[in-house]
Amino acid sequence: MDWNSRRITAMIENALAEDRATSDATSYACIDPNQRAAATIIAKQECILAGLGCVPRILDVYAALDGAVTSHYEVTSHPSIFDGIRAHPGQQIAVITHNARVILSCERVILNFLQRMAGIATTTRKFVDAVEGTRARILDTRKTAPGLRVIDKYAVRCGGGQNHRLDLSDGVLIKSNHIALAGGAMPALERAIRNRRGRQPIEIEVRSIEELQQALEHGAEVILFDNMSVENVRKAVEICSRVCSNQQRRIPLECAGGITLENVRSYAETGVDFISVGALTHSSTAVDMSLRVTPA
Repeated sequence: MDWNSRRITAMIENALAEDRATSDATSYACIDPNQRAAATIIAKQECILAGLGCVPRILDVYAALDGAVTSHYEVTSHPSIFDGIRAHPGQQIAVITHNARVILSCERVILNFLQRMAGIATTTRKFVDAVEGTRARILDTRKTAPGLRVIDKYAVRCGGGQNHRLDLSDGVLIKSNHIALAGGAMPALERAIRNRRGRQPIEIEVRSIEELQQALEHGAEVILFDNMSVENVRKAVEICSRVCSNQQRRIPLECAGGITLENVRSYAETGVDFISVGALTHSSTAVDMSLRVTPA
């Protein structure tokens, strides 16, 4: 993750502006401007860490927004602490040594980023562990918090998942609404093959065995089984295996819709290549963390 990218910088600027961090009335009123402090970030529950690189970047962006901040800072962690590792309750994640006012003004933004990202990474790891030993890989979706997609998808990778499309320009995925507006699966596929840019694979969503057969007949290159039962997905995988064997090609298979921790293993055992789970980014619970400050 490039924490210095324009996209990340803008995201952090928006978060600091939303909190009016450079106009922290309480810290200004209570804390000596020259006071230094040490702040320890602590995990209060077991979790998969994600987003540690955002901590120094938030402090840098704050300094750029508040030209009066010149105090040197340090953010230190034990060498065994990094994105993707499992942290335990009470474990120290990082220590920030900086101007006390700055620490207090940035505290909530720092924790908001870390807690959200760790929550997504932790949920993702649960799904990844649930399908271990199968060929299935866990994918995210575009069901992310508005404006936070880059960090949401990075957190998925920290949890062991893989990213689906980053945005609408990232590939061709023909869904039910596209099919309805194009007049059916066949014309939708024909137009997509004719109009695609470069070598983007054509993926199409199917919801029944009949739709699958139409997609296979008309050139689909990736199949997404949407909201199909485990039994029907298993039948669909068998059909694709026979067709691909006859045509001497292999079509990547994905399933989505109604996937939970309770049933994801059953879907994985059907033989699909990918399982996309919107809940990774739209329903993960933020991890509980705290930031304890003491005079430096």
